[in-house]
Amino acid sequence: MKPAHTLEKLAGPQSWAEMPWGEYYREALERQLQPWWSKLFGFHLLKLGNLSAGLATDKCAISHQVNVSLKGENLQVLADAYQLPFAAKSVDACLLAHTLSYADDPHRMLREVDRVLIDDGWLVISSFNPFSLLGLGKLVPGLRHRQPYVSRMFTQMRLLDWLSLLNYEVLHQARFHVLPWQRKGGSFLSTHLPALGCMSVIVARKRTLPLTPTPMKVGARKPALSRAVGATKSYRKLP
Repeated sequence: MKPAHTLEKLAGPQSWAEMPWGEYYREALERQLQPWWSKLFGFHLLKLGNLSAGLATDKCAISHQVNVSLKGENLQVLADAYQLPFAAKSVDACLLAHTLSYADDPHRMLREVDRVLIDDGWLVISSFNPFSLLGLGKLVPGLRHRQPYVSRMFTQMRLLDWLSLLNYEVLHQARFHVLPWQRKGGSFLSTHLPALGCMSVIVARKRTLPLTPTPMKVGARKPALSRAVGATKSYRKLP
């Protein structure tokens, strides 16, 4: 397994349209997230990265939505994802649509997102699945340096492991869109073989209490030693 941190700087696409079949990916991800937008609540939704900004989130119950990236269109804040200009515990929900796929240090990015999220805040992560037809493209020399094959493809199990270390409760996880060149991703295959889906999505919540509480070790109480009556008393003989 390759380390999460890398010295290689990856340039992410400015929009979904810059990737082959990018609009199909965007539509598939929007369909997956549609049932969840009404469940998210709070005051501020942070959409980190240009691909996050390109997703339709008008059905989300959080009205104040901020698009954040270093450069691109339709942005409200120009900032580095590793140094977000927001106070600690000030954001109710954060959307990372393939943002980790172009991060040279995804651990650091997740820690920064965790810093700005409130307790019980929502975190939505999407990425490409390496065990898919799209992942096979990384093995082809002529494709591995093109979008989206140049992106980093983390397994869903690895992403879940990172979230567990930060004490997040995973509410939903799915893989979908098996055939990348079809708009519906191959409905039959996506229904019966979702593990081969080109895309992965995780919906989680930040928890402050341990998800698996550790029982307190209560030591056996030592019995109090009773002093023998008169054992330490001295008597003076009266004349």
